[in-house]
Amino acid sequence: MTTQPWKRLSALTAAALLSAGMISACSGAGTDSAESIDAADAGEIAEGGACAPDIATIEFGILSTESQENLEPQWEPFLTAMSDALDREVIGFYATDYAGVIEGMGAGKVQVAWYGGKSYIEAAARSDAEAFAQTVNDDGTKGYYSHLITNKDNPIVADIDLEAGNGDEYVIANAGDLTFAFNDPNSTSGFLVPTFYVFAQNGVNPEEAFSELIYAGSHEATGLAVAENQVDIATNNSENLARLEETAPQALENIQIIWTSPIIPSDPLAYRSDLPECLKDSIKDFMYNFDDAEVLGGLGWQGLDPAADEDWNTIRELEYGKQLLEVQNDDTIDDATKQEKIDEINQKLEEVQS
Repeated sequence: MTTQPWKRLSALTAAALLSAGMISACSGAGTDSAESIDAADAGEIAEGGACAPDIATIEFGILSTESQENLEPQWEPFLTAMSDALDREVIGFYATDYAGVIEGMGAGKVQVAWYGGKSYIEAAARSDAEAFAQTVNDDGTKGYYSHLITNKDNPIVADIDLEAGNGDEYVIANAGDLTFAFNDPNSTSGFLVPTFYVFAQNGVNPEEAFSELIYAGSHEATGLAVAENQVDIATNNSENLARLEETAPQALENIQIIWTSPIIPSDPLAYRSDLPECLKDSIKDFMYNFDDAEVLGGLGWQGLDPAADEDWNTIRELEYGKQLLEVQNDDTIDDATKQEKIDEINQKLEEVQS
């Protein structure tokens, strides 16, 4: 089935343009340059030009898209380069689930993080996260796709038009006979996107529809669950299926894509909004100018572009659209309460679209 985006979704917001010649206030400004900064920032610069010397270590949150064993070889070279650039230790914070990174930033344990779209809007709402960069894929694009996948040898494949990619229709029609796996409830491609396009738009509650529903925890886990015939259907995405080609190629050979979503904005990097401005500038300066192709390639990136919080309003719209459809299809609440909730959600939609 060809899916249509939520009728009120706006086009992706263009990334904010920042000067390529930005010079970090943390990169060794002397007392003369310190005199030119705002009074509010003066306390951030120590004598001799050091930025925020009391922050000796930065913890960098990394989503659990795969096992820590797989993630560390990808991330550690990048974190080492960041440590050198910022002249302080940058440590990877490998949470066991998406919520761990969100909560870690909210508690002040995590200062910088790599998020997906949904986990970022959650972190922005309750953990003081502020997006400043967007990943650029190794092919130069800034988007990816959510998928529904099954095992190539599963008999249901014969009943799906793979060329049309109408596996979503099959899943809806036969949910009661199927086992299904999401990865994490804070995942964009592994939960929010398929929940909106496949289930909410069809008035289906996945928590009640399947013979068994599980949350596998990561994209790697859902891919392996399908490859090993542990579930009939699971969510995944284009980026992580590409990763399986490196980490588990035999598993990938057993996976069949049966549905593909509209394009999703690529991932944000965010820091806590209350970090010293000079440190924010140093982090941005490093990210925007880092060009080690080997290190970036290990992460599946070509680079990092400047971005801002509003660049993920599309994800907020999806979340509100999902909520709106759920309320409209909820027969357990009276009409007055339903209308009140609908009005509240529409107001939130208008705010992100204004």
